[in-house]
Amino acid sequence: MLASRLLSILMLLQTRGRMSASALAGEFEVSVRTIYRDIDQLSAAGVPVYADRGRDGGFQLMDGYRTKLTGLTQPEAETIFLAGLPGPAAELGLADILSTARLKLMAALPAHVQPGAERIAARFHLDPTGWFRAADPLPSLQSVARAVWSEKMLKLDYRRAGEADAIPRRLGPLGLVLKSGNWYLVAQARKHIRTYRVANIHDAEILDEPFARPKKFDLAAYWQQASAEYERGVYREHADVKLSPKGMSRLEMLGPYVVEAAAKSAGKPDRRGWARCTLPLESGDYGVRELLRLGDDVEVVGPPHVREHMSAMASAILARHR
Repeated sequence: MLASRLLSILMLLQTRGRMSASALAGEFEVSVRTIYRDIDQLSAAGVPVYADRGRDGGFQLMDGYRTKLTGLTQPEAETIFLAGLPGPAAELGLADILSTARLKLMAALPAHVQPGAERIAARFHLDPTGWFRAADPLPSLQSVARAVWSEKMLKLDYRRAGEADAIPRRLGPLGLVLKSGNWYLVAQARKHIRTYRVANIHDAEILDEPFARPKKFDLAAYWQQASAEYERGVYREHADVKLSPKGMSRLEMLGPYVVEAAAKSAGKPDRRGWARCTLPLESGDYGVRELLRLGDDVEVVGPPHVREHMSAMASAILARHR
């Protein structure tokens, strides 16, 4: 455990530069005193690490010091090859670079580790796009990715789905996220951080103006919080329904929030096996259309406007198919 932490501290200082004792302690969930002892052990082992005092001080490696990639275990090497995503890399214009990097890594691995890494690469493939869906056209993805990497401002037109007119925007790119086959740009618009679907971005232009990325911004933490808020905010209404046993089993089509809500609110089934429960619902047509996916295994009891909306939509479908 100690040896692994010492190596990890060395790698962090090499990749991130100066880090405070408190930041390192938080990274490894140990005390600041433990970090000081670890730094002493690294120094005793000949690693040129030194401390800067003061409010902005911390530990860092001597300029020019680099450690070689040594001690890579077979599971670690296999994981690296499993993480090489050829599909997304190709969309970003990095397929050739990824292939070259994997060849170099393979050549640098010890002989006894190479077969395992090759097996991983040959036996696992990630296809992030869902079933029965084609990948979005992404004419601006590579330009957006270059702006993210170079920390330059972006000028673009953003056209939401179903809208005819595009809105010009000027954004500071913070990061790219691949979610269920869809690329999203997280960017700063003036003082606000927002998410933009890359498929809706057109005519992206990288400006010469540099973008000062906020030092404390954490892309993974932002995405986790923003995703949870989005999912909670989608369900603005509710529907009191009766579900047949088959309807209850098909709720998975409507998502985990709906399944969880049904399980918590479901009453005792009647003689036919139908159970009454309350489901979270998106507002407008979309929520009712989602309920229609359950077919005749659902009956909307209330609220009245949701029942009326369901009845009107079902009547329109019936009239069209007579």
